[in-house]
Amino acid sequence: MFDPFRPRRSVLYMPGSNARALEKAKGLAADVLILDLEDAVAPTEKVAARDLVSNAVQAGGYGKREIVIRINGLDTDHGMDDLRAACAAAPDAILIPKAQSAAMIGETEALMDRHGAPASTQIWAMMETPLGVLHAERVATASTRLTAFVMGTNDLAEDLRARRVKDRAPLIPSLAHCLLVARSYGMVAIDGVYNAFRDSEGFAERCTQSRNLGFDGKTLIHPSQIEVCNTVFAPDDTTVEHAKAQIRAFEEAQEKGEGIAVLDGRIVENLHAQAARNLLIRHNAIRAMET
Repeated sequence: MFDPFRPRRSVLYMPGSNARALEKAKGLAADVLILDLEDAVAPTEKVAARDLVSNAVQAGGYGKREIVIRINGLDTDHGMDDLRAACAAAPDAILIPKAQSAAMIGETEALMDRHGAPASTQIWAMMETPLGVLHAERVATASTRLTAFVMGTNDLAEDLRARRVKDRAPLIPSLAHCLLVARSYGMVAIDGVYNAFRDSEGFAERCTQSRNLGFDGKTLIHPSQIEVCNTVFAPDDTTVEHAKAQIRAFEEAQEKGEGIAVLDGRIVENLHAQAARNLLIRHNAIRAMET
């Protein structure tokens, strides 16, 4: 069953053709692993990668990590076979590249049902084309299996002819639109990759920007990015203690028959108390993930 509070801070792509990488992933601290059959796999290795990934998922051993298989597009030579194999492997989700229409999601759902994918296997959608961003709401509402948007910022920037600038200003409208749609329908939203994986300072800044926008996490291209990503997307101790104080203040006000509380000179209403409770749920989920 889909859990919106499950940690999805660090979402690491792993090449499906690399058996050693698939094994190594079992010891990494990423919240989510995307076992990739698409961009990370050469055309001559597609079939072998499909078998490797299917066997790895069915064998298990990935602990509490969420496991996602990214297939090739259904309109490619490998897409249908990828989807059939993914349904049999029964990962937590199947990631669809270049999602840009309700029909595409509807077809995926019908095929998953036909090939016996369990009800627990979700659909995740790569939002990486202008048409996909434009049709984000149609995509989001096309299937109850669809639970997450994953931003494909490299492809999107290329299609938009956008310049690769530090603040990502050309991409912000697309990111914000997809985030708005995701939040409107109770979905997860994962930001795109940061290509310069050796630039830890720049990556931390990008994670902070993503978190400030409201994303749940980021996709990663290298294990060295996991620690920074997990730290930025987790509430720090000060934030957690403030949330607890907000809840106490609001509950004490309610006991007195008052509708609002005041904490450190700021009003605490029901919406603030509920946000604080949600933050603590996420905090506890992260702690459970790490133990």
